[in-house]
Amino acid sequence: MAKKDIQERTLNFSIRIVNLCKFLRENGGTGYDLSKQLIRSGTSIGANIEEAQNAESKPDFIHKMNISLKEARETNYWLKILIATEKKLEARLLPLLNESNELISIIHAIIKNSKPQK
Repeated sequence: MAKKDIQERTLNFSIRIVNLCKFLRENGGTGYDLSKQLIRSGTSIGANIEEAQNAESKPDFIHKMNISLKEARETNYWLKILIATEKKLEARLLPLLNESNELISIIHAIIKNSKPQK
């Protein structure tokens, strides 16, 4: 995957997360509380990928990508909780969960391919 592709995908994902969190906050309940965690982790994925583009070294790049991977996994966790607790939103949440899973796979591959081959 080209560098710009992952940057664009994570930017678009962040925008979708922000819009979801706005909706959750307007509707209150459990979703309101979870939206606070989701917006932090969901927007941090792309932010760390952007930071990685100006890494000072290969290890620094890998470190920033690992942070992005951790944030993607955390986002995945919050989305799963929302799906389990907000059944009426399942159709809206499943595409985000699918994209989150794809981002995890892509970021993992980038990290793996960036490490020195043994």
